[in-house]
Amino acid sequence: MNGPRIRTDIVDVYVFRQRLPKEGPSVEFLQLRRREEPLAGSWQPVMGHVEAGETATDAAVRELREEIGLQAAGMECLGLWQLNGVHPFYMARGDAIVMSPRFAAQVRPEFEPRLCEEHDAWRWVAPEDVETCFMWPGQRLAIQEVMREIVGAASRSREHLRLDVGQGEVRPGQSGPPL
Repeated sequence: MNGPRIRTDIVDVYVFRQRLPKEGPSVEFLQLRRREEPLAGSWQPVMGHVEAGETATDAAVRELREEIGLQAAGMECLGLWQLNGVHPFYMARGDAIVMSPRFAAQVRPEFEPRLCEEHDAWRWVAPEDVETCFMWPGQRLAIQEVMREIVGAASRSREHLRLDVGQGEVRPGQSGPPL
């Protein structure tokens, strides 16, 4: 085969919290600062590789646990959703076009991440600061999708994108009659 290879083995999880307006911005997104290369010192969402035998959803659930200490089926996680948008990008190192499955996870307002060795800091970012705080266009587009399809009051897809995470098994949420 000629040309770059296609990779789909990296997942992104956009962790967000909603707070009462009197406490500050009503929605904030979690960012983690990478400790080592590549991209040491850059801020990113929860990210990781799909391991052998895992689905992308399994990888997202595992990465939440490993990177920030969040149990997707636990009390701190209020919901997990798949996102439809995939923003392909070219990665010169490895000559690959990467298409990452993306997810959103809502946590309780008081949630504080428990970082693994991959990261050395965390912060919450308000939607109005996304343009300056998130480095990559695809990440900014994913946050727009979260705001529109998961957080947005007018969303018609929120419950259809919700994932049922329990007993270690992940299934797409079902609400309403089938189409």
